Amino acid sequence: MDLYLIVLLVSTLVVGLCLKQRNKKPRSNEAVGRSAEKSANDGKITPPPSITPLPAFDYTTVRPARFRPYKPAYHITMALQSSLPEDLIVLDSNYRARIETRRRLMESNPNIVMGTIGTPGAKAAVDELYAYLMDYLPARYSSIFTRAASTASLHNAATGQDIPRSPPTNPLDALRTLGETVEDDLFLLQEEGIQTPAGDGGSAYPETSHRLVAFLCCFPSGFDPSAKLGLLLRDIHKPVPSYDKIGPSMERFFKRLAVGQSVRRLNWSVQTHANLFVPNGNHVHKGDDAENDTDVDIAQTHLRVECQTLTRLPATKSILFSFKTHLFPLQDLKSECVGPDLADAIEGLKKGNAPGMWTYKGGVRWGKAVCEYLRS
Repeated sequence: MDLYLIVLLVSTLVVGLCLKQRNKKPRSNEAVGRSAEKSANDGKITPPPSITPLPAFDYTTVRPARFRPYKPAYHITMALQSSLPEDLIVLDSNYRARIETRRRLMESNPNIVMGTIGTPGAKAAVDELYAYLMDYLPARYSSIFTRAASTASLHNAATGQDIPRSPPTNPLDALRTLGETVEDDLFLLQEEGIQTPAGDGGSAYPETSHRLVAFLCCFPSGFDPSAKLGLLLRDIHKPVPSYDKIGPSMERFFKRLAVGQSVRRLNWSVQTHANLFVPNGNHVHKGDDAENDTDVDIAQTHLRVECQTLTRLPATKSILFSFKTHLFPLQDLKSECVGPDLADAIEGLKKGNAPGMWTYKGGVRWGKAVCEYLRS
């Protein structure tokens, strides 16, 4: 009898704890902001996970990574791969030139390339990301980023810039400084207790959604990043064909992404120019002119690949979505004898589970000319 009572009490306790956890609501942006600010004031911001240092690293000798992520038929999937937190920022021989480009873009297009929604939660997320990177960079790349205990700055040997180690009061100033320090584009999202309405072609969305609260994006491909600020994840991807097939899974994955866990995915497209800053033009939307362009300049046409990373910040629990952009001239792919493979993949945009990608990614404009060249 006593044993029965013990089992009953334990079972009741377990059920109660499970229900309490299940009914726990996500914190608002304001609550996140207050919590992170208190942690910062207490000196308890969690440092980056263990980082393997690269003490003799010389970015000028490192060739950019070569990605060829396309397949014969395009299927819209999350396609996540495990990554390491220490690989969050990857430097190569393009680094200094890219930083100079970003500096010019932030000067000429500040309202397009960076912004926040202005809440305490957004500021807390920017502050945490800033502090995180100021710890990460010298830990990973000590030959480039050095700090002295007697100073409040971090010296960037590649650019000659001295960077404040503490985030500036204005989060836009913090984002600008990050834009002059890393070439990756950075998006911060926070969970809210709002359920995304069900869409076409997919399962129901979970009870919570993620909202874009701050961003730094100097190298957008076919979208104006400022127009995405404040939107939920699904609304950000509204133009993407068949997004609802993966939208619910993305929300669930964002929710369960653990601190210290890092994943990446690759996204590819083709563009008929060499521009990194493309707030419009790479994609074809409803109502756009989609006539076949027979005057494609192959010498200027590139495979564009984004190496995208997802990371959770430890204090605010914000999701960092970041990506590094790579451009590969089509002539390089042809010289590698992989031109026919890319041609198959371009035509494969019409196939798979998201046939709208052929138009959305612009294949309807340049596909014929590019495929003929790649197979010639």
